Amino acid sequence: MSVHPALKPTRAQRARADRLLIALRESYPGAHCELHYTSPHELLVATILSAQSTDAGVNKATPALFARFPSPAAFARATPTDIEPFIRSIGLFRTKARAIHSAMTAVQNEFQGNVPRTMDELLTLRGVARKTANVVLGNAYGINCGFVVDTHIQRLAQRLCLAPRGATVAKVEQHLMSLFPQDSWCEVSHMLIWHGRRACRARGPGCAAHPICREFGTCCELRRAPTTRRK
Repeated sequence: MSVHPALKPTRAQRARADRLLIALRESYPGAHCELHYTSPHELLVATILSAQSTDAGVNKATPALFARFPSPAAFARATPTDIEPFIRSIGLFRTKARAIHSAMTAVQNEFQGNVPRTMDELLTLRGVARKTANVVLGNAYGINCGFVVDTHIQRLAQRLCLAPRGATVAKVEQHLMSLFPQDSWCEVSHMLIWHGRRACRARGPGCAAHPICREFGTCCELRRAPTTRRK
């Protein structure tokens, strides 16, 4: 995905993004992918499972799953029904079992057992959209092809004035790609996710106490003054 020329940020917007990057690095120096994996194919499977599920829930299920199916070939030899019991605790487990079996079969048969290293090839796999592909490319291979946009990042991009309110996932990704250096995209995605999970949550009393929210959260609905009630 290339950034649309109309989204080219101003110098002031870039300078603000640079300051935010410094603040994120100060607050979350150890930010990383919280899915547990030891290989690209394990990360791919875990990321497919994480859709509409928590990383913690996925991490509880994957040790037994990966022990039973230690390679793409092992997944390909199985059936979706064989996979289901290992992921029954995760939402949409039947759909995800079919997606995992199909994706791993393609990895084994079409890519010689190796998870692809390009966006276009990853997007041919069942259950893989840009977010999943960006997670795999950035974390398994260190390739910054795009910007991960999950629910936390979509929310924070708007609360921190990095993208317009109501922007689609695709538009949010383009705005973030235009604001931050390409070699930092994976890193920034982790730090924003950590901030979204630990401080700037979707619901709660507000997060203005955090220094990042105090300085950059000028678009956050939680910072708006409460409506005065009539007596």
